Amino acid sequence: MGAVYKREMKAYFTSPIGYIVMAVMLFLMGLYFTYMFSAGYSDISFLFMSISSVSLFVSPIITMRLVSEDKKQKVDQVLLTAPVKLWKIVTGKFLAAFTLFMLPFTASVIYEIILNVNSADVSWVMFLSNLVGIALYGAAIIAIGLFISSMTESQIIAGIVGMVVSFFIMQIDYFATAVDVAWVSTACTYFSFVNRFYAFTSGQIDASNIVFFLSIAVLFIYLTTLAMDRKRWA
Repeated sequence: MGAVYKREMKAYFTSPIGYIVMAVMLFLMGLYFTYMFSAGYSDISFLFMSISSVSLFVSPIITMRLVSEDKKQKVDQVLLTAPVKLWKIVTGKFLAAFTLFMLPFTASVIYEIILNVNSADVSWVMFLSNLVGIALYGAAIIAIGLFISSMTESQIIAGIVGMVVSFFIMQIDYFATAVDVAWVSTACTYFSFVNRFYAFTSGQIDASNIVFFLSIAVLFIYLTTLAMDRKRWA
């Protein structure tokens, strides 16, 4: 697992992907923070809520190459025949993508300190709630992107499908109100990533939301493992 993690992290920063993701995320976070600070907001939840939509569409860029590139270059054959359990390989790839996803959010600690210095109303508990929320939210969407990458040899196709899925996730709340069918509306509300994440931005660390995001992450890591295992026996 450790070797796979290091390999993937190195791959991110020996190509433009890692730098582009970091630059875009840090630039937008800085922009959102500048706006909220100049407007006199002392609650960093605004920043996390604003960047969450961007994160949804950045995640396919992070994950699109994880498995599809190995398939295209036939490196997956080496991984599949290595004396390492397949779930460890998949988990190593997931953790590398998750690390890249979370790296820009280290800057939010600096933003929170700045707010703390300039306002007495700043709550570190609220900040931690937001950080836990974005980590769980990120874990779920990264796992979904990893699974999509395992289904194709093309990074472009993986990226496009990931973007479509991200758009659907973002619009699921609209479907909940637009569809006049009770069970569909209930299902859309239950699977709303946005609503569950927004609960964290309001300081509600609810066990059901934690379980939901972790379950999604574990499910899609497992499905990725199955998809790669099928390739092993194909």
